[in-house]
Amino acid sequence: MTASGPAPVTLAEVRAAAELLDGVVRRTPVLASRALSDAAGVPVLLKAENLQRAGSFKVRGAYVRMARLSEDEKARGVVAASAGNHAQGVALAARLLGLRAVVYMPVDAALPKVAATRDYGAEVRLVGASVDEALVAARAESDRTGAVLIHPFDHADVVAGQGTLGLELLEQVPDVRTVLVPAGGGGLVAGAATVLAELAPEVRVVAVQTQRVPAFAESMRAGHPVAVPVKPTMADGIAVGRPGDVPFEVLQRLGVEVREVSEEDLSHALLLVAERSKLVVEPAGAAGVAALLAAGSAEEGSFEGPVVAVLSGGNIDPLVLLRVIRHGMVAAGRYLKMRVMLDDRPGALARLLGELAGLGGNIMHIDHTRTDVGLGLNDVWVPMQIETKGPEHCDEIVSRLREVGYRVVRD
Repeated sequence: MTASGPAPVTLAEVRAAAELLDGVVRRTPVLASRALSDAAGVPVLLKAENLQRAGSFKVRGAYVRMARLSEDEKARGVVAASAGNHAQGVALAARLLGLRAVVYMPVDAALPKVAATRDYGAEVRLVGASVDEALVAARAESDRTGAVLIHPFDHADVVAGQGTLGLELLEQVPDVRTVLVPAGGGGLVAGAATVLAELAPEVRVVAVQTQRVPAFAESMRAGHPVAVPVKPTMADGIAVGRPGDVPFEVLQRLGVEVREVSEEDLSHALLLVAERSKLVVEPAGAAGVAALLAAGSAEEGSFEGPVVAVLSGGNIDPLVLLRVIRHGMVAAGRYLKMRVMLDDRPGALARLLGELAGLGGNIMHIDHTRTDVGLGLNDVWVPMQIETKGPEHCDEIVSRLREVGYRVVRD
C-alpha cells in the first residue's frame, strides 16, 4: 500500500512474475468443450487450472510474493489464512523456497485441504468460521512473531503472480473474446484483467461471484470495498466477505464486469464439467462455467466467443463432491423429488411402484408420512426421490401419475 492508495499492478510486473515462475508452475492446458459450446452457442474452452500444482492457481501468487521477500523476512518465516487453496499454495511455495510456514484455516475447512497443507510441510491452525476470521488470527500471529503475512489476494506481487495465467491464456487462445474468472478476493481476475487490458483490450473480462457472498458486486455499486455477510455456500473458495484494495482498484479502473451465480448454477456447472469434460473441479472453480450456463445462448446476457472459462481449482472434499453432484442432478432435472398421496390400504404402494416401474423411474429413496396436518384418517403421503433421464422425463412421470388419479406434489 502507498499513501495514495494500493500499489499498482502492471504488465511489466506480471511478465517479471512469469520469469520467477518458470519451472515452478505448470502451463495448464486449455480444453475445448463441445457440451458447453452447444449450450452457449459459441466456442467455449476451459483453462484447467485445477490441474495446477497444489490443485489451484494460488501457487502462482504465493510463490512470487514469497520469492521477493528479503533474506531477513525469509528468516522470520511466513503466515497465511485460507479455506484451502491459498493454504496449499503457500505451503508448497514455502517448501520450494525453504521457509517456515504457519497457515490458519477455518475450523470447518475441508479435511483433504487441511491434510494436503500439512503434507507440504506447513503448520496448520484451525481458527474461526470463515476465511475472514482466520485472517484476523493470521495478522495477530504476524504482529506477535514478525512472520510475514502472505495475503491471499491483497498484494501487488500476489496479483502479478496470478496474472501470469492471463499471459498463458492469450498464448493458448489468441482469438479469445470473453474470459470468465471466479472471484473471491479478486486476485486472479485482477491479474488476468491487467494482462488483457494491455495486450488484448477487445477481450471482455467477467468476474463471477456466488450470490451468497457478493462482495465485489456490492463494492462496485458502492464505489469502494465494502464488507458483506459471509453466508454458507458450497463455493467456499470464493466466500470472501470483502474484496482486497489492490484487486478492487484494478477491477474498478478497468471496468471489469461482475456477475453472480446461484448454488443451483454452481452445482449444475460442476456436474456438467465432471460428466462431459472428465474434470474434477471444486464449486468455486466452476463459477465461470456456472455464469455461462446461467446466461445460456439467448442474446441478452450471453457472451461473445470464443469464451474461456477459468477452472480455478480442483481441491474438493469427496464427501462434498458427493453432495454437490446430487444437488447438481436435482438442478439439472436428473432427480425428481415429489410426494404422492395414497389410500392407506394394502396394495396401494405396490400399485404406485408398478406405475413408476412402467415409466422407467428408478427410486432412490422412499418414505411414508401418516401424521401431516391435513391428512385424512386413511391418507398417507409417500415422499420419494427418483432418478430420471432428465427434465422431460420428470414431467412425463408426474403427468402420468396425475392422469391415473394420484395427487402429486413436486418438491
